[in-house]
Amino acid sequence: MKSILIANRGEIAIRIAHAVTDMELRAVMLFATDDADSLHVGAAENAVALPGRGPAAYLDLDAVVSAAIATGCDAVHPGYGFLSENVDFASACAKAGLVFIGPDPAALAQLGDKVAAIELAKSLNVPVIAGLTGGFTADQATAFLTTCPDGIILKAANGGGGRGMRVVHDPNGVTKAIAEVSAEALAAFGDGTIFVEQLVTNARHIEVQVLGDSTSVCHLWERDCSLQRRHQKVIEIAPAPNLDSAIRQSMLSAACKIAQAIGLRGLATIEFLLDQTGNYYFIEANPRLQVEHTITEMITGIDLVQAQIKLADGASLKGLGLHQDQIPAPIGTAIQMRISCERLLENGSVKPTGGVLRAYVPPGGPGIRVDGAGFVGMKTNPAYDGLLAKLIVHSAQGIEPALRRAKRALGDFKFEGVETNKPVLAALLDWPELGLGQSDTGLIAARLQTLVLAQNAVVDLAPVSKGAISAPMQGTVLSLSVTVGEVVAKGARMATLEAMKMQHAIVAPYAARVLAVSVTTPATVPEGAPLFMLEELPDDAGIAPREKNADPNFIRSDLAELQARRDLTKDAARPDAVKKRHALGKRMARENIADLCDPDTFVEFGDMTFAAQRARRTVDDLIKNTPADGLVTGFGRINGTDFGPEKARCAVMAYDYTVLAGTQGVMNHAKKDRILDLAYRQKTPLIFYCEGGGGRPGDVDAEATSIAGLHLTTFWHHARLSGLVPVIGIGSGRVFAGNAALLGCCDVVIATRDSTIGMGGPAMIEGGGLGVFTPDEVGPSNVQAPNGVIDILVEDEVEATKVAKKYLGYFQGSMLEWQAPDPHALRHVVPENRLEVYDVHKAIDGIADEGSSLELRAQFAPGMVTIFARVEGRPVGILANNPLHLAGAIDSPCADKATRFVRLCDAFDIPIISLIDTPGMMVGPEVEKTALVRHCARLFLAAGNVTTPFMSIVLRKGYGLGAMVMAGGSFRTPLFIASWPSGEFGGMGLEGAVRLGYRRELEAVADPAERHALYENMVAAAYERGKALNAAAVLEIDTVIDPAETRAWIVAALEAAPLPEPRAGKKHSFVDAW
Repeated sequence: MKSILIANRGEIAIRIAHAVTDMELRAVMLFATDDADSLHVGAAENAVALPGRGPAAYLDLDAVVSAAIATGCDAVHPGYGFLSENVDFASACAKAGLVFIGPDPAALAQLGDKVAAIELAKSLNVPVIAGLTGGFTADQATAFLTTCPDGIILKAANGGGGRGMRVVHDPNGVTKAIAEVSAEALAAFGDGTIFVEQLVTNARHIEVQVLGDSTSVCHLWERDCSLQRRHQKVIEIAPAPNLDSAIRQSMLSAACKIAQAIGLRGLATIEFLLDQTGNYYFIEANPRLQVEHTITEMITGIDLVQAQIKLADGASLKGLGLHQDQIPAPIGTAIQMRISCERLLENGSVKPTGGVLRAYVPPGGPGIRVDGAGFVGMKTNPAYDGLLAKLIVHSAQGIEPALRRAKRALGDFKFEGVETNKPVLAALLDWPELGLGQSDTGLIAARLQTLVLAQNAVVDLAPVSKGAISAPMQGTVLSLSVTVGEVVAKGARMATLEAMKMQHAIVAPYAARVLAVSVTTPATVPEGAPLFMLEELPDDAGIAPREKNADPNFIRSDLAELQARRDLTKDAARPDAVKKRHALGKRMARENIADLCDPDTFVEFGDMTFAAQRARRTVDDLIKNTPADGLVTGFGRINGTDFGPEKARCAVMAYDYTVLAGTQGVMNHAKKDRILDLAYRQKTPLIFYCEGGGGRPGDVDAEATSIAGLHLTTFWHHARLSGLVPVIGIGSGRVFAGNAALLGCCDVVIATRDSTIGMGGPAMIEGGGLGVFTPDEVGPSNVQAPNGVIDILVEDEVEATKVAKKYLGYFQGSMLEWQAPDPHALRHVVPENRLEVYDVHKAIDGIADEGSSLELRAQFAPGMVTIFARVEGRPVGILANNPLHLAGAIDSPCADKATRFVRLCDAFDIPIISLIDTPGMMVGPEVEKTALVRHCARLFLAAGNVTTPFMSIVLRKGYGLGAMVMAGGSFRTPLFIASWPSGEFGGMGLEGAVRLGYRRELEAVADPAERHALYENMVAAAYERGKALNAAAVLEIDTVIDPAETRAWIVAALEAAPLPEPRAGKKHSFVDAW
């Protein structure tokens, strides 16, 4: 190895160059076009300009490799940051025949990926922090948070430097934090993969320096990096003060074990957290030179950069005198302080500062070292990290003398022209925790305001001269719009300043005459640099503004482009499709939404997309003929007049059958995911028009990244809304496959009479060899309504939309206006002849507010009636036996229907009114073939666990287990259980009870006629004994009421019932689809 390209800048590039030169090797520097004046450029005999500006130039691995080859280098040293942990760069160097001075690509990949590193540590029995890795969901992270008393921390899998990290305490903030950290990680490191760890608070951050030669490893002791600001190190100390010797030895051993496992060649740092109880945990590894490597050099006397170079050149640890038994004990204590161009803000963040260094005088003396790149006249560059210098001190006598030396050296370090964090560092050095080894990662945050005060005490707050206009931030003056002597109106542009790739207008704060222009263009200026000197003129000086106020009605070109594009998404752009749709008696998706939402409240998301078929069709064709990819999504208000804007907000999704038959495309899946996720986070109800033919195989743009599409998250997103918010599905026309699955997951299925709903359409059926069928033969409404798939059957989309709004209203709250029915009509609902059947709907009509009822699954399980209604405006669920079917006996379908309704009401705290008229559970050999036991038990479980107000009224028969389950499992369960005078009670059907209970007496009567007469008398007596008045007398029920009093009893119970507790999440995990 003869020549080394240093692929870095600033102080670390100079540090490496010194090591290379001392080894009598040739050093070559790199510099970006905006970095040519930096001190590192002259620290080597040769320097090469990179194409491009800013950090991106140093990250251009192809340009770096080319520079190394062009300058005859045979090795590359990446320093830290930039390409130092880039696996592709290390591989590119090897491919080009260059020695990469660092671990091999495999080791970089293993340690650079934090998740992989954690798994490695676990496999070696090194303690790690509890957490989640490998594609966790927001729900899983939220659940994990509940087990972590101090919170969780999200981390980028391939991050570093304190970026890509976020602490989360609030369960409601998990989803947002995941999105933000993933986006930050993707932007900063090119990989959005993140993982979750339990937050360990008040911990020490201890890292171990390790070296390896591929076969053996050693450690060079540890460093304490606990003083951190938002996960970024500020002051480091080596060795860690007051660290228990047993813990130290265990950490050193664990670090070597990890390095040995990957066959480390070169340097790496293995990092741990040490909690207050003395337990330590591996957190990450950095397979490169660290910023704080300096303090390890000071306590060992070992030049880590030279060791790194020699190891890369094939040397062994033993040959370098670095075998573990050759490593001396630490000599004293070393401290490093990072001096940066920044100002600490009250929220804990920092604001970059800048300017021109008018003075730069480093301290000197024994035990003092400065690694920096500052010089008098240097202009700071906002494109790069603000680290100005690293001040390192060492004392062979230990921590306290080292701290005294650090304070003196920091005080002696003189800067002028640039604000730094020097006052903050000085304040930190006074904290006793540093010397006692009691610093922790939360200490700076806990005492933040004292540091802000320390900094503000020395900031130059001298007033700006009257009339002076200065730069509001560091940046580059791109243009000047005024000249000396010119008169400008208030608000006139005087200059354009570029900062962080954005252009900022510098405008006149008042009418003025320009007395002086202090800059030229282009010029980089620091914050506060003088730009202009103005003479203020009176406001009425009559100066005409140079720039006319923009006409608010003028359509700019970018807005015109938007309007033209938006017009193509509207129905008016496709008159033929609209005509065909209307000819079928159906509406367009947007027409349904316009009818559903309150006027002018729907805002559409994802309207600019189109089908993922660029490989087979032109973009213009797709924009015109696949608008919104066949799915209209957004948010609007529904029933806002009745319930107010807050309760009226609702998510809406509607498939457009005129676009590719309403099939599920790649882009509309992404749109669904977006809306469903927002609905989940914002707890917003959803109404979903599901018409469509299922999956779409024609989206060829996705074929490069997807085989079967089974990794998509739409169905999971949709399912997790269940039980959290009302989810309303509308089926019209063809609803097959994935569309049917989404419809079936809704709380309620509203379907038009022309609908056909099936888990597979005709093509799938025929493809499976199951026969050839027309769409009308697959799940028509005359099948799906009686079998319970359809909750509410309607004539058309107009009625479906009206019913959806009515259904949603029950979950939005009470109505202020209502009309009561005549209560006296209830007295005649149940016939006096106890053997005469009647329609229980008449009882419901007399209880519910007029026009407020909406029945679910009317054609399924007719022996059980489930209806949403209102009583004095309050929403209620009504559960009733129907004596017109099996005399009200509960069979398996009835039990299922009641179970689902009870769970639905309870999930959203809607009170339940149970109207009881049942001879009990259905019995007999045939009904047992339907698994009746389990179905009825399911109803017991559901009814017995409700917490919503539950009221029971016995209309006639209150027999056995059937009556008990209709009362919530017991007559003691409801808020009240009352009976109409027609009520009759028994532990089972009275005829059966007489035959069982009096068998011997009946068998003792020989004469059949006499025996029958005795039986009839016994039955009559049982009926008399089981009358409602007798049941009330023994307190088996609360009372017997006049049917006309029924509404009054219900209202009194509702008023007395406590309001449900506010919930952050779900009451039940989901609402049963069946």
